[in-house]
Amino acid sequence: MLRNIIFDMGGVLFRYDPPHFIRKAGIEDESDLKLLLDNIYFSKGWKKLDLGEFEEQDVYEQTVEKLPSHLHDIAHQLIFNWHDDLEPIEGMAQLIRLCKEKGLKIYLLSNASRLQANYWGRVPGSEYFDGTVVSAFEKMVKPSPAFFQLLLDRYDLKKEECLFIDDMERNTKAAEAMGIRSFLFENDVEGLKRFILNNLDQ
Repeated sequence: MLRNIIFDMGGVLFRYDPPHFIRKAGIEDESDLKLLLDNIYFSKGWKKLDLGEFEEQDVYEQTVEKLPSHLHDIAHQLIFNWHDDLEPIEGMAQLIRLCKEKGLKIYLLSNASRLQANYWGRVPGSEYFDGTVVSAFEKMVKPSPAFFQLLLDRYDLKKEECLFIDDMERNTKAAEAMGIRSFLFENDVEGLKRFILNNLDQ
């Protein structure tokens, strides 16, 4: 029987789209956009944020060494404040509330930096969560099986009673390999709702 829903965060609860963040910051030149993507969001330093090995200041200091000076301020904004104007996935908070009304427990398993603690309360639906596990605080990331197991152990969850939702196929496949039902989220809240309701008695 389904008793627990485990959500990813970026790309599931809110839009996580680095090119979109860069354009919102006022960058129109495609070469500048690529520089910022490659040296911030696709960098080894960004991955170290998720692993808890770096802080945002570390990423910034490495990044500005590789960027022209006219992009330094934008880089600072994109590293420290990309989450200032979160764009929630429409309908997701309402779905999470429905899950709670159905008696389900709600958990977060996210690859994110320690800064997540600062903006988590602004994520619509976050008030319904029964527990959170964030990679930077644990020094491990998805799709590591140990990271999934940490969540199960911490909250005493049975994997056969869980559903894991993520927008990255490598993560849903990792969950399935452990025996955790999963749903690859592709911005279809209604499809996810049907899947959850259909699995409530299974």
